[in-house]
Amino acid sequence: MKISLRNSLVGGSRIRYFSATVGTDGRKEYAPSRFWKKIDSRYQRPIFVAATRQHVGKTTTSLAIISGLQKKFEKVGFLKPVGQQHVEVKSDRGKTLRVDKDCYLVREHFNLHHIDYDSMSPVIIPRGYTRKYVDGDVCDETQLSDIEQAMTNVSNASDIVLCEGTGHCAVGSIVNINNAKVARMIGADMVLVANGGLGSAFDELELNRVLCQHYNVRIAGVIINKVMPEKYDQTKSYVSRALQKAWGIPLLGCIPDRPFLGCPALADLEKLFDTKLLTGHEHRFRHYNVTDTVVVTTSLTRFLENLREKPTRTLYICHATRDDLLLGFMGECQRRRKESEKPFEAALIICGRKGKYQISPHIQDMMPGHTNSQPMMYIDLSTHQAMTKINNFTPKLNYEDTNRVSVAVKHYEPYIDFDELLRRTTSCNSSFNDPESISFDELRKL
Repeated sequence: MKISLRNSLVGGSRIRYFSATVGTDGRKEYAPSRFWKKIDSRYQRPIFVAATRQHVGKTTTSLAIISGLQKKFEKVGFLKPVGQQHVEVKSDRGKTLRVDKDCYLVREHFNLHHIDYDSMSPVIIPRGYTRKYVDGDVCDETQLSDIEQAMTNVSNASDIVLCEGTGHCAVGSIVNINNAKVARMIGADMVLVANGGLGSAFDELELNRVLCQHYNVRIAGVIINKVMPEKYDQTKSYVSRALQKAWGIPLLGCIPDRPFLGCPALADLEKLFDTKLLTGHEHRFRHYNVTDTVVVTTSLTRFLENLREKPTRTLYICHATRDDLLLGFMGECQRRRKESEKPFEAALIICGRKGKYQISPHIQDMMPGHTNSQPMMYIDLSTHQAMTKINNFTPKLNYEDTNRVSVAVKHYEPYIDFDELLRRTTSCNSSFNDPESISFDELRKL
């Protein structure tokens, strides 16, 4: 029987759906989305990665998935349909564009030069965008059309496409382009990423699963991230069983925590405090464990003892009025270098207030000549404010920090079951039905 295409209104916008007909075997058949890639006798669907909330490692998971897919497909496509934080880049045609920062990271790290930047980040939501949407200055049809055209370009140039969402499945709802809706529009299967745990992770997954069900988006599986190593086996076993029992979907990956990936580099702190290093610029991508950060309020003698007794890579915070500590820090750096002891990797954040508490001009005169020096940074905050901001900060991956990106991919990739991921996102016909699998009608209820 013929399969017909229809348009439906969802949330006030026209969105493309595919109607069902009854096949000769009595089961419903669904027309394949034009973004499904037919490989031999099977359909490969786009993969959409979304999280249950912020800071659960969605981008890191996406990087690992791309790395694994590149080992199985010649050309892996990527786009972030809806982005927020953006950077300026040049397209292949020389045009200056704003794209989501993750698009820049992915394209450059994985050399995805078969796709252009102008198709990787179709919708950017900068500050003020939602107000413009509510005021009627942003058109629904334009947003959806831009996403569809970008997906068309990336899909045509690729063997398989990975889409990264923004936050949890409902992000973007206020402008009528949430992750679940976009996944449905492009015919993608959803991979949900949640933080380690059992009850709390499952509760968060349920909230996102319900929205996927509302938009008729099939969930390919779940990846649990940042699992405490000592509870790894227990978490993997119980989450896997709970997912199968409740929803019939697999656990595609269980990633043990790697604390280094959550340690900010000095370059991250430059962005956090909107400042630049005064010295030690060559060490911008040196990472520091937040738990090892020390606010110095002691005497110079005790500070020097700490510099020699604590782990060499420790981040110290002091006030700009403590000239003795600044001189002591620079002096200890020179002593270590002269005596060729173990590497001295400490860094110093100097806190003050513009026009009131600033670094002494005499100290500043000594800093430029302090070659091959340890990193020092000045910020217009109190020591308490600085410590609070650092403790509440979650660093993000960026292309310049090549070491952290490589470590992240190398750590995540082995824990993801790519065979199961591809089995769940391909089928031998348009109804999703595979031998030894449940029917599409049952799957669409999951």
